[in-house]
Amino acid sequence: MVEKIGDTLKKLGERSSFLDRYEKMRKEILDNPEVRRFIEENRGEVTRTMIDNSLVKLYEFISQSKNCANCTCLGECKNIIPGFEPELVINRNVIDVHYVPCKFKVMEDEKKKAERLIQCLHMPKEILQASMSDVLIDSPSRLKAVQRAEQFIEKYNKDNFQRGFYFYGPFGTGKTYLLGAIANELARRKIPSLIVYVPELIREMKQSINDHTLNDKLQMLKNAPILMFDDIGAEAVSSWVRDEVLSPILQYRMLEKLPTFFTSNFDLQALLHHLTYSQRGEEEKLKAGRIIERIQYLADPIKIDGKNKRFESEEQ
Repeated sequence: MVEKIGDTLKKLGERSSFLDRYEKMRKEILDNPEVRRFIEENRGEVTRTMIDNSLVKLYEFISQSKNCANCTCLGECKNIIPGFEPELVINRNVIDVHYVPCKFKVMEDEKKKAERLIQCLHMPKEILQASMSDVLIDSPSRLKAVQRAEQFIEKYNKDNFQRGFYFYGPFGTGKTYLLGAIANELARRKIPSLIVYVPELIREMKQSINDHTLNDKLQMLKNAPILMFDDIGAEAVSSWVRDEVLSPILQYRMLEKLPTFFTSNFDLQALLHHLTYSQRGEEEKLKAGRIIERIQYLADPIKIDGKNKRFESEEQ
């Protein structure tokens, strides 16, 4: 008899403990601001019974990160499904959890999509790890370039057009590194950008005619939120490159007011001359001039000079 009473009291105690935990969990769930907002937004449809039947799902929802609040990259995601964040939905008289890609997942997918289409995206490791804090400032022109780049990054808003920059100057003065630093700083702010090495891009575009991916690649370049052309002018000029690749990309980005950056060893006058004469010796100054006009609309020219860093590293 004593053992039976003890068993009964133990069961009552366990039940009481369970009810306490249940009520504590229920209160934690209903005190959550996002849950309260969801209930308020669906006030005419959500009932107490629906809430009670959905507590497990609601607890699953509040236990996870939203808006990448606890992450700095996709690899740090702590959610049940890495790269996806939960949102509440009503599904057949219960509150359910639906998972949607987070910002980092979207950026990663876009990057992979771009890499599949444009192989020239593979930039040197040094560029992929570039940082604004590591840009060497040893001349007034470099100082100006860094200051203008920082202003662009700070003020960037996809709804308010800002012109990019046309960085030009001698070989080895850090123009490409600065592009990489800008792209990485934008990425830290969850702003995607796309860097393409122009000579490799042209080779890729020519090859894409055979595998029927030319239009896909053009669309990728046209629609990139921020597009960066590295080393424009280093490519061999042909009418097709100028008129069927560069021209439609720049025209679209000009009409849609999408920020675009460039680096080149040429100033704009020298680039005009470069684009005027094709490999066949054809002179088409009018069509070359249209490219320059579009570049001038999209980007402010900034000269970068100073010591040749590549030459110094080779000497060492």
